[in-house]
Amino acid sequence: MSSSLRPSSPRPSSNDAKPLTIIEPRRGWVAIDWRELVHYRDLFYFLVWRDIKVRYKQTVLGALWAIIQPVMYMVVFSIFFGRLAGMPSDGLPYPIFLYAGLLPWTLFASSVGQSAGSVVGSASLITKVYFPRLIIPMASVGSALVDFAVAGLVLLVLMFYYGIYPGVALVALPFLILGMMVAALGVGLLLSALNVAYRDFRYVVPFMLQLWLFLTPVIYPVSIVPARWQWLLQLNPMTGLIQGFRSALLGRPFDGMSLLMSGLIAAIALGIGTIYFRSTERNFADVV
Repeated sequence: MSSSLRPSSPRPSSNDAKPLTIIEPRRGWVAIDWRELVHYRDLFYFLVWRDIKVRYKQTVLGALWAIIQPVMYMVVFSIFFGRLAGMPSDGLPYPIFLYAGLLPWTLFASSVGQSAGSVVGSASLITKVYFPRLIIPMASVGSALVDFAVAGLVLLVLMFYYGIYPGVALVALPFLILGMMVAALGVGLLLSALNVAYRDFRYVVPFMLQLWLFLTPVIYPVSIVPARWQWLLQLNPMTGLIQGFRSALLGRPFDGMSLLMSGLIAAIALGIGTIYFRSTERNFADVV
């Protein structure tokens, strides 16, 4: 049963004892029912908690894995790119410059990776009960946000160690995180719907995210890219968001144009992902 199957008006049964609800598919584009999403918010919380428990079930370190992954990336990249290759870091110590880029990138990559397989992974739920299917990839983004909050503690320790303290620019942080979630949800919705019809995407997504990492100014600053090619980086929604994240926490100047481009492209990605997801979800129960 797909999410575009909506209950119509009750019709009396043959014995007139109980009303009979007929569930029929709608034709064409079906707008998002925001009130319905709010109504199913408890299911959203449950799926977020389920994803977190499944991820760390029967693990020795538990939620510490949310910290270990970005910290290990920071150590390895700091050695090879910071120490050996001498990568510039816009006047900041390279470890904190790197971690301030890895933290939002990990939020984006984890959200996209988990969202891409979320619909297929919830096949038993989709085929049995009705609920808004959008909740499934949204819950994947929500669970990644929990890991982001845990791993953010390491960034606070690094800032204290290097004597870097945020200023009033910190008020922009919630909006930057919201932009990252919008971008991740847009890409995740598109990939989750594609993964239902074309199972090859479960192999494409990890490779795509690895390539995307090196096309994003995480391990290097935008300033090392020749000026004539920097516009290509601006087409990446994570470019301005990661730069803005560093600016909000580390006291660097904001690039307003880059932030505007990132916000616009993130919104476009969410629109495209939502349209494709909503146009294909009526077939999820039959294909998944």
